[in-house]
Amino acid sequence: MSMGASKLHDNTQIVMTLDHDVQNKSESNLKKYQQIEGFAKSQGIVDFYPAGRGIGHQIMIEEGFAWPGTLSVASDSHSNMYGGVSCLGTPIVRSDAASVFATGRTWWQIPPIARVTFTGTLPAGVTGKDVIVALCGLFNKDEVLNHAIEFTGSAETMASLPKATEAAMLDDRTTRQRINHEKVDELLPNRLTADHDAVYAKQLYLNLSTLSPYVSGPNSVKVVTPLNELAPEKIKVNRAYLVSCTNARASDLAAAAAKVFKDATKANSGIIPKIADGVQFYIAAASVPEQEAAEAAGDWQVMLDAGAQPLPAGCGPASNRNFKGRMGSRDAQAYLASPEVVAASALSGVISGPGAYQVPAGWSGVEHGFGTGMPRTTEHELGDFLQQMESLIQRGESAVGASEAAVETLPGFPERISGEIIFCDADNINTDGIYPGTLTYQDNVSKEDMARACMQNYDPEFNSIAKPNDILVAGRSFGVGSSRKQAATAILAKQIPLVVASSFANIFARNSINNALMGLELPRLVERLRSHFSKAASAPASSSTPNFSSSSKSAILEPTANEQPLDTPPPGPVEAHERQLTRRTGWTLTWNVARSIVEVQEGPGGAVWTERVGELPVNIQAIIAAGGLEGWVKAEIGKTEGQ
Repeated sequence: MSMGASKLHDNTQIVMTLDHDVQNKSESNLKKYQQIEGFAKSQGIVDFYPAGRGIGHQIMIEEGFAWPGTLSVASDSHSNMYGGVSCLGTPIVRSDAASVFATGRTWWQIPPIARVTFTGTLPAGVTGKDVIVALCGLFNKDEVLNHAIEFTGSAETMASLPKATEAAMLDDRTTRQRINHEKVDELLPNRLTADHDAVYAKQLYLNLSTLSPYVSGPNSVKVVTPLNELAPEKIKVNRAYLVSCTNARASDLAAAAAKVFKDATKANSGIIPKIADGVQFYIAAASVPEQEAAEAAGDWQVMLDAGAQPLPAGCGPASNRNFKGRMGSRDAQAYLASPEVVAASALSGVISGPGAYQVPAGWSGVEHGFGTGMPRTTEHELGDFLQQMESLIQRGESAVGASEAAVETLPGFPERISGEIIFCDADNINTDGIYPGTLTYQDNVSKEDMARACMQNYDPEFNSIAKPNDILVAGRSFGVGSSRKQAATAILAKQIPLVVASSFANIFARNSINNALMGLELPRLVERLRSHFSKAASAPASSSTPNFSSSSKSAILEPTANEQPLDTPPPGPVEAHERQLTRRTGWTLTWNVARSIVEVQEGPGGAVWTERVGELPVNIQAIIAAGGLEGWVKAEIGKTEGQ
């Protein structure tokens, strides 16, 4: 309502679910839930699901809201899971959601499309979780950052992938108006398929036959290890979680109970084994119907008898990502794995599997790469050639357009932004690193406290190093992770007006625009900073282990991703310095918004170089100038009411 709207644009368009922090029974949290439910009732929202009913994404699918061939959005970064039922699911941030509430619409940037082709068939003992964990680690250089992804394969290949069973059609459900035989019959002759001549920005492949159980971590989804290599290390487990929208359906609970606990009971002369000493094992179903299905099958009780601690149906402790500090201490080591591996590890007390998978003789690793993984044909070669020609034409047209007249700037919008560069020398700085999850659901955090918490999990010294009007520069995939708007507003609270990175995660980029934080992608600058300030640019990329140069004097090369010409070339190599998580560089950056030019001066009296950057469109300027999307929508509503 702070946007100026007195009612929802369309109350039938909205589904409300309370699924975060549901285990928090504090008076303030329960009051917050009461306020949300009161708002839903006052606006006539019929599709409201209270705390404890289940995870919003699960409810969207099992209740038939996320339907094949439709578009569903949610103010949570895991809404892409709707793709599992051929519904285009994409996350929006909370200001976007408020805009939809008030106007029924929001803004979009159409993403490039990547296709992942599966070949072979999934071996026994390997799960769907292993597929996605392996993909994140095998293609860990942001190959599909901010892409929409199509998964495909032969009928035999796709049939080998496990399917999530839903409890949506239990007899006591009231979803018949959305899920019924007539609607399903309409889908069968109209299956969603890609056009024969569809063009993809990227193509990757993975041979499922060569896949084994994988574990992600510690503290990064981009670091993965085959279980058979990790298990011998006997990594001690303190807490195990079988929860979240990715792992807590009845089929997941059955897999953990049937394949691990029930088999262990049989091997133990019918006596149910107990969770290992020193391990706390938590379970929470994705929804109440999923828990009821697990209870009816006896799977839920088996885990309780083994010592599992139940949590209410909901998101639990945010365990579907393993970023540093996300689940508590930034010193903890967090791993992700399949339900079977989590359950087996809880029983043994160390990271281990149930033993269902046997490493094939002569196994040499997972077959994966770029392309389709299929034999090449003349048709493929011709199609690739035509795509390359179209790409060259588009690049040429872009270069011509870049040299034309200055960009229009709105009255009052700054034509220049300038400040000293503060360099956070890491790739994949995630939203938990930018703003701690422990504060995310607190409504009474002051601007000063928010500023102090900014970048706390990434570098506890950031608060004392950064100054007002600094320009924050970081590496690839800045802002990857959850949809919390505080990742952007905390940086603004620190009085930093501009973030520059090699690339941004899409959800952070949306958050930035919607909250009036400006951002620029400038991989050239990051390479130059690393060349100047680092001794080891070849270290693996992660939030704790950034990319650096392997030489103290490395060559300055134009990055392949940068297709815009430099107005003036940068200077040559210089002496390197010790790496720091956060560094005051003494360099200054000036962004000429009107000319779409960035100028960098490498310290007092240092060399100066410039580079052309993308234009800041007038519609985006309007959102930023209004103080964010909320202010822009409020102004638009005011214009409409004044007519």
